[in-house]
Amino acid sequence: MGLLTIGAFAKASRLSPKALRLYGDLGLLIPARVDPVTGYRLYAPEQLDQARLVAWLRRLGMPLARIRHVCSLEPGAAAREVRAFWGRVEADTAARRDLAAFLIDHLTWKDPAMSAAVKPLGIRYAALSDRGLVRGSNQDTAYAGSRLLAVADGYGSRGASASAAAVDALKHLETDGIPAGDLLNVLQDAVERARSAVHGVTADDVPPGGTDDEAGTTLTAMLWTGAGPALVHIGDSRVHLLREGELFQITHDHTVVQAMVDEGRISPEEAASHPQRSLLLRALGPGGDGVPDLRLHEARPGDRYLLCSDGLPAAVAVAEIHRVLAGTADPEQAVRELVALANASGGPDNVSCVIAHVMEIQEQQE
Repeated sequence: MGLLTIGAFAKASRLSPKALRLYGDLGLLIPARVDPVTGYRLYAPEQLDQARLVAWLRRLGMPLARIRHVCSLEPGAAAREVRAFWGRVEADTAARRDLAAFLIDHLTWKDPAMSAAVKPLGIRYAALSDRGLVRGSNQDTAYAGSRLLAVADGYGSRGASASAAAVDALKHLETDGIPAGDLLNVLQDAVERARSAVHGVTADDVPPGGTDDEAGTTLTAMLWTGAGPALVHIGDSRVHLLREGELFQITHDHTVVQAMVDEGRISPEEAASHPQRSLLLRALGPGGDGVPDLRLHEARPGDRYLLCSDGLPAAVAVAEIHRVLAGTADPEQAVRELVALANASGGPDNVSCVIAHVMEIQEQQE
């Protein structure tokens, strides 16, 4: 079969002549021959497979620069690159989905009819933070109150100051009134206060003659609104929910390794022992970047929430965490048991736990 005109090649490849001209100019799909007199572009039939691949990758929304890279690879490597790209798309879509859900809930809860129908909920709570058996100091901060629950895990030479500053910046939420329908703005303001506080201590606490190494903190907090918690999350501390006997992780780790799992580059089992499992993609502080996840969560009487730093899941199996949450009614006893389990496993890291047991206000007062 001879060379195909641009029109025939466009029809066969399902790419427009305009797109073919662009891809040729970019070096992505170069014509087999360009007529020196007419300038007509001619394509070889064997170029159809690459052209169709380009068409499908564009339908995925892949940028042209990445398509050029994929087309330069052998089939197996190209497949892995497509899998990685789509994993990133799904992770980004999940983040946007969570934001959309937050906005839908936020606007719904502004509805007076909705607000009147919601039964007020309260919590029994406890918090405990421990240095562990290996680390020389505790860079975690844990806090529990009637409206605010928080865990922060600091890093760097001023990590303890950073985590304490982040949590302290939120404590005004315990007593400040929240105007009806203004929860989203309150949360955003609180996060910015925490970010500013962390920047302040990590800049001010440099010892004389010391180096200004990268320092900051994670922050995972829940603000109780009476109908359920509003969640702020950045970093790799976690929130687990025990509901009707089932345990769920309701936060997503902002780590390099989790991103690799999301992109399909490694399995969850490989992530558990990966040497970069503690490398953060998002955090508060000069070394951190990114926007926290914000969401509203529908609570039910009998729910039990666990906020914990990454030192707990690193040392204690999920099955053991589940057992303690399901079998220990008193939050104070439960946090002590979880910390003891982490230390019994060698205590390789600081560990912080906050537990909240949800109940209707009437039950709380009895």
